Amino acid sequence: MYKYTEQQMILPHEFFLPFGGKLNPKNQWCLLAAMIPWPEIEIKYAKNFKNLKSGQKAYSVRMALGALIIQNRKGLSDRETVNEIAENPYMQYFLGLPAFVEEPPFNASLMVHFRKRLRKNVINKVNEMIAKEYAKPKSDDNNPSSGEMNSNGSDTSTPTGEEKVTNAGRLILDATCVPADIHYPTDIWLLNEVRETLEDIIDTLHEPHIGTCVKPRTYRDCARKNYLNVEKKKKLTVKKIRKAIGQQLRYIRRDLKIIENLIEKSSLTLLNKRQYRNLLVSQEIYRQQLVMYQTKSHQINDRIVSLHMPFIRPIVRGKAGADVEFGAKLAISIVNGFSFMEHLSFNAFNEGTTFIESLENFRRRFGFYPKEVFADKIYRNRENLQFCKKNGIRFSGPPLGRPPKDEELLKEQLRQERQDVGIRNAVEGKFVW
Repeated sequence: MYKYTEQQMILPHEFFLPFGGKLNPKNQWCLLAAMIPWPEIEIKYAKNFKNLKSGQKAYSVRMALGALIIQNRKGLSDRETVNEIAENPYMQYFLGLPAFVEEPPFNASLMVHFRKRLRKNVINKVNEMIAKEYAKPKSDDNNPSSGEMNSNGSDTSTPTGEEKVTNAGRLILDATCVPADIHYPTDIWLLNEVRETLEDIIDTLHEPHIGTCVKPRTYRDCARKNYLNVEKKKKLTVKKIRKAIGQQLRYIRRDLKIIENLIEKSSLTLLNKRQYRNLLVSQEIYRQQLVMYQTKSHQINDRIVSLHMPFIRPIVRGKAGADVEFGAKLAISIVNGFSFMEHLSFNAFNEGTTFIESLENFRRRFGFYPKEVFADKIYRNRENLQFCKKNGIRFSGPPLGRPPKDEELLKEQLRQERQDVGIRNAVEGKFVW
């Protein structure tokens, strides 16, 4: 059941404080509450509920989304977020409460449900609704006329026979990896975790047969000892690592056979959801590690690096101190200081392929293409450059090909390139984890 609550929004001076006084309308939470179009968001949020008139009443979208905004802006855990809300009247006003309450408005466990209900596509739409009005660049009619050349030496005129589109504003593009909170994976550590998980499943499946049949031998003490003999050594050779991986694979193969036999006597219903999920993931990890062991390779498609978060993939970044990162790859754009999520995937992708899509998203949001685009060299492929030339968009950086022989023109290009790099650096400040 969901009941609409954002038909009328109370003002800061109408918020009741039992200890006297009024809220400051210039406080950050009051200003942010006025910026967010709560009624429009609530209409989209209510579509998640199949039945709006029966069942337990759900919390309003202002309560759910507001709590997630507070948590991310403050960098708090679920429990810390609820405690902070219970102590701060401005945060309670931001969540839509009519008066200050001393007790927490909801339990910390509900933060998990808020995150599940407000997924990335919903959050992205909300972000666009909030930022679209404030980020929209002002139209500029002083675009280069037909036949003019931009600083890259490319023609900015629109194609003959096509309607001229007035471009305006700057678009900054970049991509990064969102680091996940996981143990740095190694093959031997991952296999040991899988083995211990399978041993726990064996204990659960054998429990109904205690006293009637002998428990199968898993050699868990020997397997643990073999693992620690390798894990605790400071220096390891490739031969020793390969031997340890082979030992763990054989222990896991034995455990999988034992589980297969126990399922015939018992039932998978004895396992809870977590155990059943871990069993399926463990089988896939064993298959991948066995293939890499047999082929003496360290690469495989859709490689799993975490038992509890199997959707995470290794993202090769090639940066100093972090050649490989583990998490989702995120491509964003910045317009007038506001960030928009262009693409998010746990699989690696070339950000250059999202360039045209980002420009079309810009046009969809604001009704025209940007006047300038600032991005890394990886975006500067021929297809993207031709698209910019066709639509009168100046792309940062030097043109393709050899540098010009004219020294004055070369100096001008280098000066423009340094200026573009300075403008593009603004996107680095948006990546804070």
